[in-house]
Amino acid sequence: MSDQEAAPAAPEAGPPEGQPAPAAEPAAAPAPDPEAAPPSPAPPAPAPQKPKGPSPGQPVNLIVDDVNDSSVTLTWDAPEQVGPKGLDGYLVEYCKDGTTDWVAANEKPFLSTRYVIRNLTSGDKLHFRVKAVKGDGISEPTVLDQPLLIREILEHPKIRLPRYLRQVYMRTVGQAVNLLIPFRGKPKPQVTWTKVGEPLDAKRVNLRNSEKDSVFFIRQAQRSDTGKYEITVRILDELEDKAIIDLLVIEKPGPPENLKLLDVWGFNVALEWSPPKDNGNADLKGYTVQKADMKTKQWFTVLEHYNRTNCTVSDLIMGNSYSFRVFSENPCGLSEKAAITKDVAHIKKTAIVHKPEKYNTRDFSEPPKFTQPLTDRTTTRGYSTQLVCSVRGFPRPKVIWMKNQMVIGEDPKYVALINQGVCSLEIRKPSPFDGGVYTCKAVNPLGEASVDCKLNVKVASHGQVALSPVNLEKMTS
Repeated sequence: MSDQEAAPAAPEAGPPEGQPAPAAEPAAAPAPDPEAAPPSPAPPAPAPQKPKGPSPGQPVNLIVDDVNDSSVTLTWDAPEQVGPKGLDGYLVEYCKDGTTDWVAANEKPFLSTRYVIRNLTSGDKLHFRVKAVKGDGISEPTVLDQPLLIREILEHPKIRLPRYLRQVYMRTVGQAVNLLIPFRGKPKPQVTWTKVGEPLDAKRVNLRNSEKDSVFFIRQAQRSDTGKYEITVRILDELEDKAIIDLLVIEKPGPPENLKLLDVWGFNVALEWSPPKDNGNADLKGYTVQKADMKTKQWFTVLEHYNRTNCTVSDLIMGNSYSFRVFSENPCGLSEKAAITKDVAHIKKTAIVHKPEKYNTRDFSEPPKFTQPLTDRTTTRGYSTQLVCSVRGFPRPKVIWMKNQMVIGEDPKYVALINQGVCSLEIRKPSPFDGGVYTCKAVNPLGEASVDCKLNVKVASHGQVALSPVNLEKMTS
C-alpha cells in the first residue's frame, strides 16, 4: 500500500495568520425560466474623449453690412483675446425667427471677418450668429441683436460728386480726362450720361458703370470736348439724382495784336496793344511786358499779370535804345510767341553835353627801326636755337624772316613770334644745312628796315658729348 493511501486524511489548513479567508465558491446558478423575459444587453462603454483646448473669446461688433432679397453680408471684429497662435477661423450660423434650428452657413472655419450668406429665401426673418474657432475650442456665439428680414432695401439714389468737380474742371489739350463718380442706391441704379441733352459720342468718351460708381474717360482731350456733362442715376424709373460736370479744355493763347510804341519822353515809354485773337478757350489772366537794351539784347520782365492793354515803362537809361515785347497769359501759361514793337525807343540825353577842349594831336607815325639787332650765333647740331631782335614803328610794321635772302615760308622747322615789338625766330633741331645768313625785315607804309646775323651749326666731334640745355642746367646747379 502506498503512503498516500495509508495516511489518514489531514484537516484542511486555515489561512495564514493575519490574512483574510478566501471567498467561498459561488453556488450553482438556478436553471433559466423559459417564460422569463431575456435580459437587456449591457450598454457599450463610452469612447474616450480628447481633452478640449481653451475656448477663444467671442467675436465682437457683429453688424449687417448689406442685405437684399437673396443674400446677407455680415461683418464683425476679432475677439479681444486671441492668443499667440491666433484663431483657426469663424463659423457663421443662422435660423428662422421662432425656431432653434441653427443652420451652418459655412462647413469649414475661415479667417475673414466678412462673410456673404447667399441663396436665402426672400421674406424670411432670420437670426444670425458667429463663433470663433481655435483648435478644438469654440467660443460662445455672438448673436445679432434683432432678427433680419430678407428683402431688398430700397435706397434712394445719391451721387457723391467729388469736391474738385463741383467747380469748372480744366484740362490742357492733349491731356487725359479720367473721372470716377461714386454714387449710392438700391436696387442697382441705371446710369446715363448726356452733353447738352444729347448722348455722348462713344468715339470720344469711354464709360464704365458699376453698382457703386461710374468712370468717365477721354484719352486725349480736345477743345471740342468742352461743355457741361450731366450724369443721371435712376431707380425704378421714379427715383433719380443728377449732377453736372463743367469740363473746360484749354491751351496757350495767341500773342497780343497791334503792339505800338506810342510815345517816348524823358526816360519813359508808352505802349499800347490789343487782346489776342485766340484766348486759348479760357479767360486771360493778364499780360507780361518785357524790355531789351539794344546793346545787350537781353530781355527783362517789366510787368507780370498786367490786366490792361496799355502801359508806361519807366526808369530807362538815358542814351540807350530799347525794344519791347508783350506776352498774353491764361491759366495754361504764357503764349508761345510775343508781340514785338517794330520801332525802337531811343532815350535821348537831356543833360548838358560836355564839350572837350581842343588840343593839337601828335603824329606818332614813324618808319620801322630796329632797337636791338640780331647777333651771330653758333649752335650744335640737333639743339634748337633762337634768334632775337626788337623793332618799333607806327603803324605796326610787318615782320618778314629770310635765310640767305630767301623768305622763310610756313616751314614747321621755324617758329616766328612777335610780342610788344620783340621778334624771335626759333630754329628747331638745326642741321649744318640750316646754317647761313638770317635776315629780319620790318615793313610799314612809311618805310622798311632790316638786320642780319650769321648762324653756324657745328657737328659734335668724335668722343665729345654735347650737353643739352637740361643737362647743362643740372651741371651748373
